[in-house]
Amino acid sequence: MNATVNKSLLTTEYCLLIGHILSMGFGLAGILIVLPNPDFIASLPEVGKTAFAWSMVGGGVVYMILGIATVSVYAYRTVGKWHWLSFMLPALLISLGSELLGTSTGFPFGHYRYLSGLGYKIAGLVPFTIPLSWFYLGFSAYLIAKLGLANRSIPNWLKTSLAIALGSLLLTSWDFVLDPAMSQTKLPFWLWEQPGAFFGMPYQNFAGWFGTGALFMTVAALLWKTKPLNINASLETPLIIYLSNFAFAMIMSIAEGIYTPVILGIILGVIPVIWLYKSARENQVSQSLNYEILEEQGLEMPVVPIK
Repeated sequence: MNATVNKSLLTTEYCLLIGHILSMGFGLAGILIVLPNPDFIASLPEVGKTAFAWSMVGGGVVYMILGIATVSVYAYRTVGKWHWLSFMLPALLISLGSELLGTSTGFPFGHYRYLSGLGYKIAGLVPFTIPLSWFYLGFSAYLIAKLGLANRSIPNWLKTSLAIALGSLLLTSWDFVLDPAMSQTKLPFWLWEQPGAFFGMPYQNFAGWFGTGALFMTVAALLWKTKPLNINASLETPLIIYLSNFAFAMIMSIAEGIYTPVILGIILGVIPVIWLYKSARENQVSQSLNYEILEEQGLEMPVVPIK
């Protein structure tokens, strides 16, 4: 990929990322500030009322579409078409299958149903945006975990297994905070038909999240083995995607007085993802220094694929 194309993709990626974050912020303002204050809504000019009405109907759809667009551009730019699509397609199909199964039978998450606000429902059950979020959060979590473990002196099969386990844990930790925020607030996006013991959620839900994430990450890891992964790009976009989506859910939960899931999410999600990011960053800095030393000596450093 030449420098001009890469720069254009990078600009597009940053614009999409900013739009993703702004749309989440706009949604938070609508749910937490505007919606609870009907007098404020009545005082808005017509354009304001129209914007608010639109945000309530399509705000969730927009931020998820911008999320998958951001991560897709990032993945294409950094890991290439093969690794992007060989992760995205299994993630979309397997997560959709789990969600359809869950809303139909209660397995693997428990008995729940989606309400309005997240877009057209596939088979009348699952909003089309839900698999999009499984992909862009799952890819971000897995890539950070994989590159964060790349410099560890352990067998490659163990690195891959740990990356899948940690990626799935990061994904599930996000749900610790997301689910109460989206199902227990004044404007829920889904309902638990058989409320569970953990802030309305059954503990089965977490096993379903971890298992679904681990399944599509395993499929992607097996597909990635057929072609070496060469990446030396920054992980800032995946990290920002993870932390901004976590913050969105955290603010909604705290606004409703829900604190325990937030604390668990920080311990099992935020702290590990920052540690893995720093580990990956240190490895990239070390490789850059080695390149500089070899260049001074007139030598070339061989490209070592990440397995």
